[in-house]
Amino acid sequence: MLDRLRIGLDSLVGVFADSQWLFVLIIGASITLFFFAAFSIVSTIMNPVRRQMRSLSLVGDASQRKRSSDRFDNRLLSLSRLVLPRSEKEIYKVKKKLSLAGLRRDSDLVYFFLSKILLSLVFGLSTLVATTYSPDLPGVKVLFFVSLGFAVGMLIPSYVLDRKITRRKLRIVNGFPDMLDLMVACSEAGLGLNSALQRVCREIQYTHPDLAREIKIVNAEMLGGVDRVVALRGLSERTEIDDISGFVAMLSQSIRFGTGIAETLRIYAEEFRDKRMQRAEEAAQKVGTKLLFPLVLCMFPAFFIVAVGPAAISIIQAFGN
Repeated sequence: MLDRLRIGLDSLVGVFADSQWLFVLIIGASITLFFFAAFSIVSTIMNPVRRQMRSLSLVGDASQRKRSSDRFDNRLLSLSRLVLPRSEKEIYKVKKKLSLAGLRRDSDLVYFFLSKILLSLVFGLSTLVATTYSPDLPGVKVLFFVSLGFAVGMLIPSYVLDRKITRRKLRIVNGFPDMLDLMVACSEAGLGLNSALQRVCREIQYTHPDLAREIKIVNAEMLGGVDRVVALRGLSERTEIDDISGFVAMLSQSIRFGTGIAETLRIYAEEFRDKRMQRAEEAAQKVGTKLLFPLVLCMFPAFFIVAVGPAAISIIQAFGN
């Protein structure tokens, strides 16, 4: 047994005596440790418990930050006459998109148009400076590239806003099943609609903050005297999500006809589970088509280079001789 162990250790030392294998081992271990550390950091940051503890620890400084932010926003609002467009229709359209993205402050509108102006100037002037390094470039092409830079700078904020809206809708859709299950549990426990919404809002405010913020607005409107059906319709209009629109329509009919909310929620929960399963099956059917392009463009060329490359080199050398 000792002789076998000694032979094994000798062979291992002989393998690692080559500096090339040792270098490969160090690089592999370094990459593995790097990805493990990155995964640990990301999971720690995204942990809802740590997020809740961090928010509770920052409660004392919230008022100070809010006062400084309000002062800056008030200074920024003084530029609204210079930044905002004259068309009320365009302002309303942008306000609607900002609301879908969760940006509902008055200063957010000024931020959006100010970013458009600044980015267009930055890209346009950068393109103009870049064209000075090509003195042989015709004036028409210089004008075209500068105009293209201005256009790109104007389009970037709109693109970022659309992406933000899409991601926010996805977060709300992902949090909607949890909200629905909690609503069913609260309704079966005997809570009314207002109490159930308040309890659900407290439970999901750290795991799904976007959805909790919308439910909080509904609770505030109900406490302010707004009719429950009107407040629920406002939730549907602020999110523009089909699942929430169906949920609001179902609750509105239940309130109007006086039927039990618990039974209605249970039926809708079953329908939503079926719909979620259908979306999962649809996404699974698309995997094969989505994998086709990476395989053809990335995997197959590398495979053919490794498999056929040595044979092709040998054939070329043979015919060359």
